[in-house]
Amino acid sequence: MTESDVELSHGMHVVHDGPREGPPMLLIHGSGASGSTWNPMIPALAAHHHVIRVDLPGCGQSPPVVSYDVPVQAGRVAALLDDLGVGQVATVGHSSGGYVATALAEGRPDLVRSIALVSTGPSLDALLPQPAILRLLLGPPFGPLLWSIRSDAMIRSGIRATTARPVDVPDDLVAGVRDTTYRAFRAVSRRNIAYVNERSVPERLAALNVPVLVVFGDADPRWEPSSAHRYEAVPNSQVEVLPGVGHVPLLEAPEATSSLLLAFTATDADIPPATSGL
Repeated sequence: MTESDVELSHGMHVVHDGPREGPPMLLIHGSGASGSTWNPMIPALAAHHHVIRVDLPGCGQSPPVVSYDVPVQAGRVAALLDDLGVGQVATVGHSSGGYVATALAEGRPDLVRSIALVSTGPSLDALLPQPAILRLLLGPPFGPLLWSIRSDAMIRSGIRATTARPVDVPDDLVAGVRDTTYRAFRAVSRRNIAYVNERSVPERLAALNVPVLVVFGDADPRWEPSSAHRYEAVPNSQVEVLPGVGHVPLLEAPEATSSLLLAFTATDADIPPATSGL
């Protein structure tokens, strides 16, 4: 394949950027989003990595599935990586995409060289009251109706409600959100809650031998920003807090976020990768 190639594999829309011989980096989006969320960061990341972006099942251009359990999602990603034969990958998850990244390392540590979590809440007690537009769009009783008639402007307003800085929301990102069904979004959300309720993310990561980078905005309106420091209890962890940034550093501070990821992946090979699962 050449740069920016697209394929459908294991029920997921997959986009490849950068040189195929480069060190692989896997990008996993959050709930209701798609691989397009990463677009502002792709030029910087693809200059150094073979970047693999997935639309998780039921999101973006990927069709819905029966089970959205986080470990099942991670298993689909593992099967994709096995088929690609890329070896160990630097795995990056935004928001709830960090749960899939963590579950991938739990189930298939042989595939994960490092984990970077961007705005991934550590446990449900860190969840803040959500902005009003998100409560309307995402929850009962009006959520299903509003989701079915939502306009591009409404989608942009919902995304901007999670940011602390003015952001440009590209058309392809809006399209990715629009293509996600309400039923799939609610199913994904329920399974994410179940995954974190069972065990917090820092607890899960502490049981793994894998280097971890955590990036949080200090003005995140979805998760208590100070909760980022709970990850400091994880061995081989690095926590970076971006000033004046909300829940979507990918859009609000793509240069700073890309720089943190590139610096981290340039050094993660110095720490022995995970060699055994849970």
